[in-house]
Amino acid sequence: MTKRYYLIYDLAKCIGCHNCLMACKDEHVDNEWPGYTLPQPRHGHKWINIHRIERGQYPHIDVKYIARLCRHCDDAPCIKAAGGAIYKRPDGIVMIDPGKARGKKELTAACPYGMILWNEEREVPQKCTLCAHLIDQGWQKTRCVQACPTGALRLEKLTKEEMEHMINEEKLEVLDPGHDTSPGVYYKNLYLYNKCFISGSVAVEIEGKTECADGAKVILRQGQEEIAATTADCFGDFKFDALPRNSGLYIIEILFDGCEKKIIELELKNSLNVGTVFLT
Repeated sequence: MTKRYYLIYDLAKCIGCHNCLMACKDEHVDNEWPGYTLPQPRHGHKWINIHRIERGQYPHIDVKYIARLCRHCDDAPCIKAAGGAIYKRPDGIVMIDPGKARGKKELTAACPYGMILWNEEREVPQKCTLCAHLIDQGWQKTRCVQACPTGALRLEKLTKEEMEHMINEEKLEVLDPGHDTSPGVYYKNLYLYNKCFISGSVAVEIEGKTECADGAKVILRQGQEEIAATTADCFGDFKFDALPRNSGLYIIEILFDGCEKKIIELELKNSLNVGTVFLT
């Protein structure tokens, strides 16, 4: 069965080092790969663009990163708009023909994800090629995947059935699902970008001293339904993640041996920190 390339990006592993961006620049700035792409401009172009995500409030703030790049879609709108200047290879890589696309600045608007960029000097639209020139030389990894120190980026060549199994096994998702383009780029732990959390700390007074309530049981409910349960760590901290934004009213129950049960009601719009909860 036909296999195609998929790029997998894990938000939980990315540390925002930008090695992927620098490796892309190293490969393409001042380098022309005939039949594949003209040189990338030194400034302005980010064929893989890393954005920082901040969730929560002090002192419980979560900072993660997300990579945006060409999705190498099976049903690519840019191909339909290009009149042959953009095409998809049998291995799933979507390419811009630098000769046929010359002067066609309007193609930058054909990508719903905004990942086709205009090279003013060369007068040609450009984007990520998934290092097709290296793949065709037998490379097993793109430069961005090779340069990633944490394994946040992976390149897989799979059949559609194998990819569907991986999607279910690893709970992979597509970014910007409102565009039905059948992308070839999938994201792991995407909840770190598009969901929110509730966090807090639990403290208790023991023999006149305020201590962290290590091991306190914390239950999250919505109505009568228990959504999740956890225990406070050695700092008294707790966190419930992957909750939908604007998902309404929640109840937090906190239980600790020898103390009265504490109940907190809140409305969740975005990630929030309930602060320090003191037990008596």
